[in-house]
Amino acid sequence: MELKTMQITYREIRATIPEHLFRKSSTKGLYYAARDALSVFALYYIASRCMSNNPNMLASQRGMIEAWVSQFPGSSVMMGIAFFLVKWTAWATYWLAQSICMAACWCLAHEAGHGNVSPKRWVNHSVGFIFHSCLLTPYYSWRITHHTHHKAVALLEKDENYVPRTRSDRGLSHLQPTDPPSPSNPSLITERRGLDGVIIQGSGKTKQDPQRPSYHDIFDETPLYTLGRMLAMQLVGFQHYLLFNTLGCRSDPPGTNHFAPSSVLFKPNDRNYYRIVSSNIGIGFVFATLVAYAYTAGFATLWKVYLVPYLLTHHWIVMLTYLHHSDPTIPHYRSPAWNFVRGSLATVDRPLLGWVGRFWFHNVSHDHVGHHLFTTIPFYNQPAVTEILKSVLPKEDYNYDSTNSFYALYRTFKQCCFVEDSGDIVMYKNGEGKSAREVSSSKMVPGGSLAVPAILERLIDE
Repeated sequence: MELKTMQITYREIRATIPEHLFRKSSTKGLYYAARDALSVFALYYIASRCMSNNPNMLASQRGMIEAWVSQFPGSSVMMGIAFFLVKWTAWATYWLAQSICMAACWCLAHEAGHGNVSPKRWVNHSVGFIFHSCLLTPYYSWRITHHTHHKAVALLEKDENYVPRTRSDRGLSHLQPTDPPSPSNPSLITERRGLDGVIIQGSGKTKQDPQRPSYHDIFDETPLYTLGRMLAMQLVGFQHYLLFNTLGCRSDPPGTNHFAPSSVLFKPNDRNYYRIVSSNIGIGFVFATLVAYAYTAGFATLWKVYLVPYLLTHHWIVMLTYLHHSDPTIPHYRSPAWNFVRGSLATVDRPLLGWVGRFWFHNVSHDHVGHHLFTTIPFYNQPAVTEILKSVLPKEDYNYDSTNSFYALYRTFKQCCFVEDSGDIVMYKNGEGKSAREVSSSKMVPGGSLAVPAILERLIDE
């Protein structure tokens, strides 16, 4: 499938969006904040009261199960099995439900960072700071880099999130797609054929330089190993990004992170300094609270009521953000071809978890294209924006994927391996060096400008 360079302008799209969709309501925003927070506390209360290691509570639960099981033969054995199954099914249900509710709080803090919970700045910062700190996310620090991401989305030189690795990053610079096979180049792997070597003319044999890695050497792995890498990214990938800037901007130096006020991620001024420090203090306070809780209630209890849901929460966060911007069918740009509209449309709307994802994740996955084009429209108005975009944008410029999100995650992990070192518009290539789409062979229309809407420039300073 061929990718054609879009020419629609931001002004043309903006003219179709009614002004009332930009209006924010403190009442609505705080309702969602209260709903999410109360859901988390309600689930915690149930877990701590009904599923704890309290001897009286355990005896009561065992008594109810025993009364039901005693009517069957072999009741003593069945009682132990039933108690085990009921106990861990209850915990698994709690972990899933609590992780979704905690992810709801994280997504709402994301909206607060964009100024969409309330028209009042202090309300937005209060909600965002509290919710993100409770989930060990540095609110102000991440907000700054997230706004940078919005201003440079899909721009290879400046984007801050899920920046693709290039051919040379992968150690494949010697495997150039334009080099023809020849006896003097026995290590070449032709992309079009997807082979692990090149048939030498006249010999009918395949040769491969053992000193140089091939596509097969680098990308071929068992499904179990792929699953292990996926689990590592899903559970601790976000923390790794905060600590080590993994898959962040390519020009950032080693040691870049979200916690040092002197980091190149932040402008060197006093306002940012105190914001970064306050984010660290917020996380430090929550961390100290968790340590105190573990000392009082035991680490096992902390693990079950907070840490497991916390890890699963970050699974949802990484899953939805990764799938927003990583897909075999969407392009990435370099400066000559990039503009704000092209970058914003290089993302994908997905019905992650269906109505559950729309209700709890505040439309962040269902309406992400609209969110990138119009960051200051509150999340509860984004569904209307998406419907307008569907009618305004050419069909090939609006990206929607109804593929099951878990399968899409695996597919993206396997197929989005690298992009080329050169080219103003590049597509992800898979483990055989093939891309799902080719850039149009017609004359490439320049991006025109690295400018972004003025509102994005202002928001970061608020």
